[in-house]
Amino acid sequence: MLNSLFNFFKIAYRQRSLILVMAKREITAQYVGSLLGFSWTFIHPLVLIFVFWFVFSVGFKVKPTNDVPFVVWLTAGMAPWFLFTNILTTSVGSVVGHANLIKKTVFSSEILPIVSISSSVVTHLVFLVLLFFLLIFQGIGFSLYDLQFLYYLFCLCVLTLGIGLIIASLNVFLRDIGQIVGVVVQVGFWATPIFWDIQIMPPKVQMLLKLNPMFYIVQGYRDSFIYQTGFWERPYLTCYFWIVTLFVLVIGVTIFQRLKPQFADVL
Repeated sequence: MLNSLFNFFKIAYRQRSLILVMAKREITAQYVGSLLGFSWTFIHPLVLIFVFWFVFSVGFKVKPTNDVPFVVWLTAGMAPWFLFTNILTTSVGSVVGHANLIKKTVFSSEILPIVSISSSVVTHLVFLVLLFFLLIFQGIGFSLYDLQFLYYLFCLCVLTLGIGLIIASLNVFLRDIGQIVGVVVQVGFWATPIFWDIQIMPPKVQMLLKLNPMFYIVQGYRDSFIYQTGFWERPYLTCYFWIVTLFVLVIGVTIFQRLKPQFADVL
């Protein structure tokens, strides 16, 4: 398994230029024929954040969560979740969507989930720029802890890479995987403390909810932008997250490598 993991990253490193080209092409393809083009990358999250602010701050007048404006608390939690769902949505069909490359040329299909991650991160960074402006608007200053989001972004990319490899390879043989992923994402959204604070749950339920790896990342974004808490201050959660994530990554690489020889025949 470790040898497969080493070979996977070796291939990814060799194909890094191709990954960037394909990611750029995926981003461009989203706005083909669009009048505003790449501007939509800013418009969508901007409208979403405005709706959050208007509904919860102006409309419902939701009280601050832990002395933090609810719209800031919510947006900081939504940012990684949107990236997570976007990566899974694009990863699940990444192999099937490039059937022509897999069938006709010698192509390293392992890089396709990485391409999905790379293209999705661009939109995510735009979302974070708008989050920074929201923090300024709400009177929350900058600190070095803000840069910690890069660590949690890396965590998210490694986690989704493992999951992406699994669902992308299985989707070649079972096209229901895409629908299953959609259902799991919907359930996972409400099982992850994004719209609600985990502190409202009993201690035993909190322990159960913290087994969800996305809890670590969502909380990590809030720790970075709001609470100024270092990841080293959560040693047990950090160790648990990386054990689970590396296990998922190894399983993902192994499954993909074993199913890869059959992709061309099935597609």
